[in-house]
Amino acid sequence: MRVHPWNRALWDRLVQERDRLPHALLLHGMAGVGKRQLAVNLAEWLLCEAPGPEGGCGRCRSCGWLAQGSHPDLRLVEPKEDEAEGEKVKKGKRLISVGEVREVLDFLALSAHQGGWRVVIVAPAEAMNTAAANALLKTLEEPPPRVMLILVSHQPRRLLPTVLSRCRKLPVSPPDRDTALAWLAEQRLEDAEQMLREAGGAPLLAMDIADSERRGWRDRFLAALAGPAEQDWSELAQAMQPRLTDAWGWLMRWVCDLIICHSGAPARYFPQHAAALAGLAGRADTASLWTLYQELQTAGRWLHHPLNNQLQLESWLLRYASLEARK
Repeated sequence: MRVHPWNRALWDRLVQERDRLPHALLLHGMAGVGKRQLAVNLAEWLLCEAPGPEGGCGRCRSCGWLAQGSHPDLRLVEPKEDEAEGEKVKKGKRLISVGEVREVLDFLALSAHQGGWRVVIVAPAEAMNTAAANALLKTLEEPPPRVMLILVSHQPRRLLPTVLSRCRKLPVSPPDRDTALAWLAEQRLEDAEQMLREAGGAPLLAMDIADSERRGWRDRFLAALAGPAEQDWSELAQAMQPRLTDAWGWLMRWVCDLIICHSGAPARYFPQHAAALAGLAGRADTASLWTLYQELQTAGRWLHHPLNNQLQLESWLLRYASLEARK
Protein backbone atom coordinates (compact mmCIF):
# COMPACT_ATOMS: atom_id res chain seq x y z
CA MET A 1 0.00 0.00 0.00
CA ARG A 2 1.29 3.43 -0.96
CA VAL A 3 1.30 6.50 1.25
CA HIS A 4 -2.16 7.89 1.97
CA PRO A 5 -2.81 11.06 -0.07
CA TRP A 6 -3.05 13.37 2.96
CA ASN A 7 0.40 12.21 4.14
CA ARG A 8 2.05 12.78 0.79
CA ALA A 9 3.67 16.12 1.67
CA LEU A 10 5.29 14.61 4.76
CA TRP A 11 6.44 11.61 2.74
CA ASP A 12 8.02 13.80 0.04
CA ARG A 13 9.91 15.69 2.73
CA LEU A 14 11.32 12.47 4.17
CA VAL A 15 12.35 11.21 0.72
CA GLN A 16 14.27 14.41 0.06
CA GLU A 17 16.13 14.00 3.36
CA ARG A 18 17.22 10.38 2.87
CA ASP A 19 20.89 11.14 3.54
CA ARG A 20 20.07 13.30 6.57
CA LEU A 21 17.50 11.15 8.34
CA PRO A 22 18.03 10.76 12.09
CA HIS A 23 18.35 7.36 13.76
CA ALA A 24 14.97 7.73 15.52
CA LEU A 25 11.65 9.15 14.33
CA LEU A 26 8.47 9.64 16.32
CA LEU A 27 5.35 9.72 14.14
CA HIS A 28 2.60 11.06 16.36
CA GLY A 29 -1.01 12.13 15.97
CA MET A 30 -4.55 10.90 16.51
CA ALA A 31 -5.43 7.28 15.77
CA GLY A 32 -6.61 6.50 12.26
CA VAL A 33 -4.55 8.97 10.19
CA GLY A 34 -2.08 6.47 8.73
CA LYS A 35 0.94 6.75 11.02
CA ARG A 36 1.63 3.01 11.11
CA GLN A 37 1.30 2.70 7.34
CA LEU A 38 3.65 5.64 6.90
CA ALA A 39 6.18 3.88 9.14
CA VAL A 40 5.88 0.68 7.08
CA ASN A 41 6.25 2.65 3.84
CA LEU A 42 9.39 4.28 5.20
CA ALA A 43 10.83 0.90 6.25
CA GLU A 44 10.14 -0.58 2.80
CA TRP A 45 11.79 2.43 1.14
CA LEU A 46 14.91 2.21 3.32
CA LEU A 47 15.29 -1.55 2.80
CA CYS A 48 14.53 -1.62 -0.93
CA GLU A 49 17.44 -2.27 -3.31
CA ALA A 50 16.11 0.25 -5.88
CA PRO A 51 13.93 2.78 -4.01
CA GLY A 52 12.12 5.56 -5.83
CA PRO A 53 10.15 8.66 -4.83
CA GLU A 54 7.01 6.53 -4.40
CA GLY A 55 8.68 4.03 -2.05
CA GLY A 56 9.98 0.52 -2.58
CA CYS A 57 10.28 -0.78 -6.14
CA GLY A 58 8.13 -3.86 -5.44
CA ARG A 59 10.37 -6.06 -7.60
CA CYS A 60 13.65 -6.63 -5.78
CA ARG A 61 14.46 -9.45 -3.37
CA SER A 62 14.02 -7.11 -0.38
CA CYS A 63 10.54 -6.06 -1.49
CA GLY A 64 9.69 -9.73 -1.97
CA TRP A 65 10.65 -10.48 1.63
CA LEU A 66 8.62 -7.48 2.80
CA ALA A 67 5.56 -8.66 0.86
CA GLN A 68 5.85 -12.02 2.63
CA GLY A 69 6.27 -10.33 6.03
CA SER A 70 9.64 -11.96 6.59
CA HIS A 71 12.37 -9.39 5.92
CA PRO A 72 15.41 -10.30 8.06
CA ASP A 73 16.36 -6.64 8.64
CA LEU A 74 12.94 -5.45 9.85
CA ARG A 75 11.24 -5.91 13.22
CA LEU A 76 7.71 -4.76 14.00
CA VAL A 77 6.99 -4.55 17.73
CA GLU A 78 3.30 -4.37 18.68
CA PRO A 79 1.20 -5.47 21.67
CA LYS A 80 0.09 -9.06 21.23
CA GLU A 81 -3.14 -10.61 22.36
CA ASP A 82 -2.96 -12.68 25.53
CA GLU A 83 -2.65 -16.38 24.92
CA ALA A 84 -3.76 -19.40 26.93
CA GLU A 85 -2.82 -22.94 25.96
CA GLY A 86 -1.88 -21.78 22.50
CA GLU A 87 -5.23 -20.12 21.81
CA LYS A 88 -5.94 -16.40 21.79
CA VAL A 89 -8.32 -15.25 24.47
CA LYS A 90 -10.26 -12.02 24.59
CA LYS A 91 -8.59 -10.27 27.47
CA GLY A 92 -7.65 -7.17 25.48
CA LYS A 93 -4.26 -6.00 24.43
CA ARG A 94 -1.29 -6.13 26.75
CA LEU A 95 1.70 -3.86 27.05
CA ILE A 96 4.96 -4.26 25.13
CA SER A 97 7.23 -6.00 27.61
CA VAL A 98 10.90 -5.51 28.36
CA GLY A 99 11.53 -9.03 27.02
CA GLU A 100 10.19 -8.06 23.61
CA VAL A 101 12.37 -4.96 23.52
CA ARG A 102 15.44 -6.99 24.52
CA GLU A 103 14.79 -9.32 21.60
CA VAL A 104 14.92 -6.25 19.36
CA LEU A 105 18.19 -5.14 20.95
CA ASP A 106 19.66 -8.58 20.25
CA PHE A 107 18.53 -8.20 16.64
CA LEU A 108 20.25 -4.80 16.39
CA ALA A 109 23.49 -6.28 17.71
CA LEU A 110 23.74 -8.43 14.56
CA SER A 111 24.99 -7.32 11.18
CA ALA A 112 22.41 -6.37 8.57
CA HIS A 113 21.51 -9.30 6.33
CA GLN A 114 21.96 -7.19 3.20
CA GLY A 115 24.65 -4.90 4.57
CA GLY A 116 22.29 -1.91 4.60
CA TRP A 117 19.67 -0.58 6.99
CA ARG A 118 18.08 -2.34 9.94
CA VAL A 119 14.66 -0.96 10.84
CA VAL A 120 12.53 -1.33 13.97
CA ILE A 121 8.94 -0.10 14.17
CA VAL A 122 7.31 0.20 17.62
CA ALA A 123 3.56 0.78 17.41
CA PRO A 124 2.07 2.18 19.52
CA ALA A 125 5.15 3.29 21.44
CA GLU A 126 3.09 4.22 24.50
CA ALA A 127 2.27 0.51 24.93
CA MET A 128 5.84 -0.04 26.19
CA ASN A 129 5.96 -0.44 29.95
CA THR A 130 8.55 1.60 31.86
CA ALA A 131 11.14 -1.18 31.86
CA ALA A 132 10.73 -1.68 28.11
CA ALA A 133 11.09 2.04 27.40
CA ASN A 134 14.21 2.23 29.55
CA ALA A 135 15.69 -0.79 27.77
CA LEU A 136 15.16 0.95 24.42
CA LEU A 137 16.65 4.18 25.72
CA LYS A 138 20.27 3.01 25.51
CA THR A 139 19.89 2.28 21.80
CA LEU A 140 18.26 5.69 21.31
CA GLU A 141 21.24 7.29 23.05
CA GLU A 142 23.94 5.24 21.30
CA PRO A 143 22.45 3.82 18.10
CA PRO A 144 24.44 1.35 15.99
CA PRO A 145 25.24 2.56 12.47
CA ARG A 146 22.57 2.25 9.77
CA VAL A 147 19.74 1.69 12.25
CA MET A 148 16.37 3.40 12.02
CA LEU A 149 13.97 3.28 14.98
CA ILE A 150 10.45 4.41 14.07
CA LEU A 151 8.11 5.00 17.01
CA VAL A 152 4.41 5.42 16.28
CA SER A 153 2.32 7.10 18.96
CA HIS A 154 -1.31 8.15 19.44
CA GLN A 155 -0.46 9.65 22.86
CA PRO A 156 3.15 10.91 22.86
CA ARG A 157 2.75 12.55 26.29
CA ARG A 158 2.69 9.06 27.78
CA LEU A 159 6.23 8.40 26.59
CA LEU A 160 9.19 8.96 28.87
CA PRO A 161 10.67 12.47 28.42
CA THR A 162 14.06 10.87 27.83
CA VAL A 163 12.60 8.85 24.93
CA LEU A 164 10.87 11.90 23.46
CA SER A 165 14.03 13.98 23.61
CA ARG A 166 16.00 11.48 21.52
CA CYS A 167 13.57 11.25 18.62
CA ARG A 168 12.82 13.60 15.78
CA LYS A 169 9.12 14.35 16.20
CA LEU A 170 6.94 14.37 13.09
CA PRO A 171 3.24 15.22 13.59
CA VAL A 172 0.85 13.32 11.30
CA SER A 173 -2.34 15.35 10.93
CA PRO A 174 -5.81 14.27 9.80
CA PRO A 175 -6.87 15.38 6.31
CA ASP A 176 -9.39 18.11 5.64
CA ARG A 177 -12.98 16.93 5.36
CA ASP A 178 -13.17 16.97 1.53
CA THR A 179 -9.94 14.98 1.13
CA ALA A 180 -11.10 12.44 3.70
CA LEU A 181 -14.54 12.01 2.11
CA ALA A 182 -13.02 11.67 -1.37
CA TRP A 183 -10.73 8.90 -0.13
CA LEU A 184 -13.57 7.14 1.71
CA ALA A 185 -15.66 7.32 -1.48
CA GLU A 186 -12.86 5.49 -3.29
CA GLN A 187 -13.07 2.81 -0.59
CA ARG A 188 -16.85 2.63 -1.21
CA LEU A 189 -17.70 3.22 2.41
CA GLU A 190 -21.41 3.60 3.07
CA ASP A 191 -22.55 6.50 5.25
CA ALA A 192 -19.03 7.90 5.00
CA GLU A 193 -19.85 11.35 6.36
CA GLN A 194 -21.37 9.99 9.57
CA MET A 195 -18.56 7.48 10.03
CA LEU A 196 -16.01 10.27 9.55
CA ARG A 197 -17.81 12.41 12.13
CA GLU A 198 -17.77 9.59 14.66
CA ALA A 199 -14.08 9.01 13.95
CA GLY A 200 -13.27 12.64 14.68
CA GLY A 201 -12.03 13.20 11.12
CA ALA A 202 -9.68 10.17 10.97
CA PRO A 203 -10.37 8.26 7.70
CA LEU A 204 -8.81 4.91 8.67
CA LEU A 205 -10.70 4.91 11.95
CA ALA A 206 -13.87 5.65 9.99
CA MET A 207 -13.21 2.50 7.97
CA ASP A 208 -12.69 0.45 11.11
CA ILE A 209 -15.84 1.61 12.88
CA ALA A 210 -18.03 0.98 9.85
CA ASP A 211 -18.02 -2.77 10.54
CA SER A 212 -21.66 -3.95 10.66
CA GLU A 213 -21.25 -5.93 13.89
CA ARG A 214 -19.62 -2.97 15.58
CA ARG A 215 -22.43 -0.70 14.41
CA GLY A 216 -24.93 -2.98 16.11
CA TRP A 217 -23.06 -2.73 19.41
CA ARG A 218 -22.74 1.02 19.01
CA ASP A 219 -26.45 1.52 18.33
CA ARG A 220 -27.36 -0.52 21.40
CA PHE A 221 -24.93 1.42 23.58
CA LEU A 222 -25.99 4.86 22.32
CA ALA A 223 -29.66 3.98 22.76
CA ALA A 224 -28.92 3.28 26.41
CA LEU A 225 -27.08 6.58 26.82
CA ALA A 226 -30.01 8.40 25.19
CA GLY A 227 -32.46 6.95 27.77
CA PRO A 228 -30.47 6.68 31.02
CA ALA A 229 -33.48 6.55 33.35
CA GLU A 230 -34.57 3.20 31.90
CA GLN A 231 -31.26 1.32 32.02
CA ASP A 232 -29.81 -1.54 34.03
CA TRP A 233 -26.20 -0.35 33.89
CA SER A 234 -24.78 -3.52 35.38
CA GLU A 235 -26.44 -5.62 32.69
CA LEU A 236 -25.22 -3.26 29.95
CA ALA A 237 -21.67 -3.27 31.34
CA GLN A 238 -21.69 -7.07 31.39
CA ALA A 239 -22.88 -7.22 27.79
CA MET A 240 -20.27 -4.67 26.64
CA GLN A 241 -17.41 -6.17 28.68
CA PRO A 242 -15.54 -7.62 25.66
CA ARG A 243 -15.70 -4.22 23.92
CA LEU A 244 -14.39 -1.94 26.64
CA THR A 245 -12.29 0.19 24.29
CA ASP A 246 -15.24 0.79 21.96
CA ALA A 247 -17.58 1.56 24.87
CA TRP A 248 -15.04 3.98 26.35
CA GLY A 249 -14.74 5.78 23.01
CA TRP A 250 -18.51 6.01 22.50
CA LEU A 251 -19.10 7.28 26.02
CA MET A 252 -16.33 9.88 25.77
CA ARG A 253 -17.64 11.17 22.43
CA TRP A 254 -21.21 11.20 23.78
CA VAL A 255 -20.17 13.26 26.82
CA CYS A 256 -18.22 15.57 24.50
CA ASP A 257 -21.39 16.06 22.43
CA LEU A 258 -23.32 16.83 25.63
CA ILE A 259 -20.80 19.55 26.49
CA ILE A 260 -21.05 20.97 22.97
CA CYS A 261 -24.87 20.90 23.05
CA HIS A 262 -24.87 22.47 26.51
CA SER A 263 -23.11 25.47 24.95
CA GLY A 264 -25.79 25.72 22.24
CA ALA A 265 -23.73 24.28 19.35
CA PRO A 266 -24.75 21.21 17.28
CA ALA A 267 -23.45 17.74 18.18
CA ARG A 268 -20.14 16.85 16.56
CA TYR A 269 -20.01 13.05 16.79
CA PHE A 270 -23.60 11.79 16.96
CA PRO A 271 -25.86 14.31 15.18
CA GLN A 272 -28.40 11.52 14.59
CA HIS A 273 -29.11 11.72 18.34
CA ALA A 274 -29.38 15.52 18.39
CA ALA A 275 -32.77 15.61 20.13
CA ALA A 276 -31.75 13.25 22.94
CA LEU A 277 -28.42 15.04 23.42
CA ALA A 278 -30.09 18.45 23.60
CA GLY A 279 -32.60 17.24 26.20
CA LEU A 280 -29.94 15.57 28.36
CA ALA A 281 -27.57 18.53 28.05
CA GLY A 282 -30.24 20.85 29.35
CA ARG A 283 -30.62 18.78 32.53
CA ALA A 284 -26.90 18.36 33.35
CA ASP A 285 -24.55 20.95 34.78
CA THR A 286 -21.39 21.93 32.94
CA ALA A 287 -19.02 21.19 35.81
CA SER A 288 -20.21 17.59 36.16
CA LEU A 289 -19.96 17.01 32.41
CA TRP A 290 -16.40 18.33 32.29
CA THR A 291 -15.38 16.29 35.33
CA LEU A 292 -16.63 13.06 33.73
CA TYR A 293 -15.06 13.92 30.37
CA GLN A 294 -11.67 14.56 31.98
CA GLU A 295 -11.94 11.30 33.95
CA LEU A 296 -12.64 9.38 30.75
CA GLN A 297 -9.70 11.04 29.01
CA THR A 298 -7.41 10.01 31.85
CA ALA A 299 -8.83 6.48 31.86
CA GLY A 300 -7.85 6.04 28.22
CA ARG A 301 -4.23 5.45 29.16
CA TRP A 302 -5.16 2.36 31.18
CA LEU A 303 -7.18 0.55 28.53
CA HIS A 304 -4.30 -1.84 27.75
CA HIS A 305 -4.07 -2.98 31.36
CA PRO A 306 -5.76 -6.24 32.47
CA LEU A 307 -8.46 -4.54 34.57
CA ASN A 308 -11.90 -5.96 35.33
CA ASN A 309 -13.54 -4.47 32.26
CA GLN A 310 -17.11 -4.91 33.47
CA LEU A 311 -16.56 -3.10 36.77
CA GLN A 312 -14.60 -0.33 35.06
CA LEU A 313 -17.33 0.28 32.49
CA GLU A 314 -20.12 0.03 35.07
CA SER A 315 -18.36 2.68 37.17
CA TRP A 316 -18.26 5.08 34.22
CA LEU A 317 -21.90 4.44 33.34
CA LEU A 318 -23.05 5.04 36.90
CA ARG A 319 -21.10 8.30 36.89
CA TYR A 320 -22.90 9.23 33.67
CA ALA A 321 -26.32 8.28 35.06
CA SER A 322 -25.73 10.47 38.11
CA LEU A 323 -25.33 13.65 36.06
CA GLU A 324 -29.06 14.35 36.03
CA ALA A 325 -29.40 13.53 39.72
CA ARG A 326 -26.78 16.16 40.58
CA LYS A 327 -28.70 18.80 38.69
